[in-house]
Amino acid sequence: MIALSPLNQRRWQKFKHNRRGYYALWIFAVLFIISMGAELVANNRPLLVSYKGEWYTPFLVNYSEKTFGGDFQTEADYSDPAVASQIDKNGWAIWAPIRFSYDTINYQSPSPFPAPPSSANLLGTDDRGLDVLANLIYGFRISILFGLSLTLVSSVIGIAVGATQGYYGGKTDLLGQRFIEIWSGMPTLFLIVLLSSVIQPNFWWLLGITVMFGWMGLVGVVRAEFLRTRNFDYVRAAKAMGVRDSKIMFRHILPNAMVATLTYLPFTLCGSITMLTSLDFLGFGCR
Repeated sequence: MIALSPLNQRRWQKFKHNRRGYYALWIFAVLFIISMGAELVANNRPLLVSYKGEWYTPFLVNYSEKTFGGDFQTEADYSDPAVASQIDKNGWAIWAPIRFSYDTINYQSPSPFPAPPSSANLLGTDDRGLDVLANLIYGFRISILFGLSLTLVSSVIGIAVGATQGYYGGKTDLLGQRFIEIWSGMPTLFLIVLLSSVIQPNFWWLLGITVMFGWMGLVGVVRAEFLRTRNFDYVRAAKAMGVRDSKIMFRHILPNAMVATLTYLPFTLCGSITMLTSLDFLGFGCR
């Protein structure tokens, strides 16, 4: 059990009294855990195969067709009747609840694409024959990981820049504000679309580009709190005692500025997911 300070314990107990927020946190946690184990929930390869006394884990390792009595050295297609019959004859296989991955086409669908919900595809298929539920699970994981990563990195940069501007003020604040005004004028979405036409976008590439422009929103909030707090008596006392500026900024002032900072973070998370969704809709999302 993680030991919390008395202050954090009171905060946690206060949060638990907010029933909607508390239950929403648990629902989000369950969905996030399920998405992190997406390969165990939706997969077109068995989770475990016992074949002629040997154990195999196809969802982790790619095996050739010859491993299961096939004729070719290529990767085994477990939906192939020949491979499936060999496994059934000489062993058994444990499958995920959904036998489709995010890129698996249901060639056995009794209805034309997009197909309605069925026992094989609980939410049906899209116009390409891909399982909708499997894509929701994998897409949820990518969106949340992207949003959390962007929020974390941009928050670190935004807090550091805002704290520096607010604490020192003067020319440091003036130059920082002018740079942010120029940098924020860049058309982020159009720039990403332009670069995506030249470079194949992936998770880390999109994360790096969005971080370059996503940290500026938090700067104003942190800067305002530091400008307000830097003249308080306890800050002046710390300066008089010779405490380092970095310690004053992040050990004494920042905790008092965290309320406004944390309030802004959910909007950063939602905005990052919205941007990723917009890029995917335009055909420039993660591949």
